[in-house]
Amino acid sequence: MLTELHSFETGNRRITDLTGDVERFVAGAGSDGLVHVFAPHATAGIALIETGSGTEADLEGALDRLLPREDIYTHSHGSKGHGADHVIPAFISPSLMIPIVDGRMALGTWQSVVFVDLNRDNPQRKVRFSFIPA
Repeated sequence: MLTELHSFETGNRRITDLTGDVERFVAGAGSDGLVHVFAPHATAGIALIETGSGTEADLEGALDRLLPREDIYTHSHGSKGHGADHVIPAFISPSLMIPIVDGRMALGTWQSVVFVDLNRDNPQRKVRFSFIPA
């Protein structure tokens, strides 16, 4: 098994496209298998969505409606509404498995791998990529 810890900064982004990073990671594998993408954070998830078509804004809007940034959460430290950040992994899984065929992700035409994180308190993030050969 091949594994790599990828570090990045989210800045003001709530959704960060990781597709290119995962593609570069699996390119060296040159074989079939699975790639596991895992966010080791209590406030983030990994999703497959179409990017560049407005879906990012739609997802952000849906999360804002589902998890409002108000002081209504029992988990109440940090910025206003931070408790909502800790609920994200219950709706957007912190991990994802993608088939690899001939060293490439077998994604659908419009699918991209994204990191979803509403947490404004910590822009320094990590994601673990693991390749499991067939």
